[in-house]
Amino acid sequence: MLKSKNQIETNKYELEIEVSPEVFEEAVQKTYLKNKAKITIPGFRPGKAPRKMIETQYGEGVFYEDAVNSIYGETVEEAVKEAELTLVCPPEVEVTEIGKDIGVKFKAVCTVKPVVKVGDCKGIKVTKTVNPVTDEMVDHEIGHMRERNARSVNVDDRPAKDGDDVVIDFDGYKDGVAFEGGKAEKYTLKLGSGQFIPGFEEQVVGHNVGDEFDINVTFPEDYQSKELAGAAVVFKIKLHEIRYTELPELDDDFVKDTTDFETVDELKADVRKHLEEHANEHAESEVEGAIMDAVIEKLEGDIPEVMYENKVNEMVDEFAHRLSHQGIDLKTYLQFMGMTEESLRETYREQAEKQVKLRLALEQYAVDNKIEATDEEVEEEYRKIGEQYNMPVETVKQYIRPEDIKQDVEVSKAVDEIKAAAVIENA
Repeated sequence: MLKSKNQIETNKYELEIEVSPEVFEEAVQKTYLKNKAKITIPGFRPGKAPRKMIETQYGEGVFYEDAVNSIYGETVEEAVKEAELTLVCPPEVEVTEIGKDIGVKFKAVCTVKPVVKVGDCKGIKVTKTVNPVTDEMVDHEIGHMRERNARSVNVDDRPAKDGDDVVIDFDGYKDGVAFEGGKAEKYTLKLGSGQFIPGFEEQVVGHNVGDEFDINVTFPEDYQSKELAGAAVVFKIKLHEIRYTELPELDDDFVKDTTDFETVDELKADVRKHLEEHANEHAESEVEGAIMDAVIEKLEGDIPEVMYENKVNEMVDEFAHRLSHQGIDLKTYLQFMGMTEESLRETYREQAEKQVKLRLALEQYAVDNKIEATDEEVEEEYRKIGEQYNMPVETVKQYIRPEDIKQDVEVSKAVDEIKAAAVIENA
């Protein structure tokens, strides 16, 4: 049970929690019954030694740790609930006292969701700029269509040159010793893309299919892997294939074969229309971003650092998950990009701070303006999630609490209300 609750600093509380001797004794007895079969005492068959005998042999506290672990989670959760705290990370808990006559006493340091204020978000002024669509943009988009319909032509009568795709084996050595992440087979590389460290691709140029050769390069001084930063290395290369991309001619025949249109002019008109729609959608997105940035500026409050760290963790995990679908693990990606996990985390830091602040601001705006989600809106959100993940609604409800869905709906309604009240001027 909760004994006391004391604020020790901004967004941090210390809870004193007690478990009565009776409740602790029950947990110890359950632990004894669960573990007695594993304990051997001379003169007793396995599993038959009395608890008193085991405690005499191994000490009175032999079952204490497991007993505390069995009641820890529920006990702390109930105390946090009784203290009416909303945590943003697991509490830091330590056992301060323990014994059969006193039970268990915990001290839990809890970092809580901050109390914030948000200024008036009605009538935010922003400018909407729709970038015009040029002929060059239309040609560029059609160029992508030609590339998608291009054919790859194998080359065996000339050496590799910039722009070619080559298929190579490479094996890297530093001071004659192979280094981690420096080997691959049948790797496809576009020469001139700058995908590899300076000097690598340039030394593939000029070689023919079947050639085996060495490449001497030096890693940049600021390369993230300390073992390789500034190091001179040798890559042993075998060139398997050289390919170049042959684009189809842009004419009416190409248009008829690849689209629902008859002429190049019809295709260009349709591409322009879609680019203009996209430009308007992009402008709308920019407007919403500007409005939300203004909302963030109106937020006041001290935000716990751990909230930013948690958001960065989510972003890194999501990125690693996306990589896994491409058959790449995060460690390999970082090695090839010359990054550390810390430098990757730093790239997400600014975005994470904005997302945390915006969410807090919108939640507070919803409270201040009495925005509430109806039961019907909550059910509709459950249905949408079920459709998105192809799961029955009842299954979704097992994973997401109604109160979390309710808050998401209220935040969404807050966004809609703030956008509707904004003053938008066209550039």
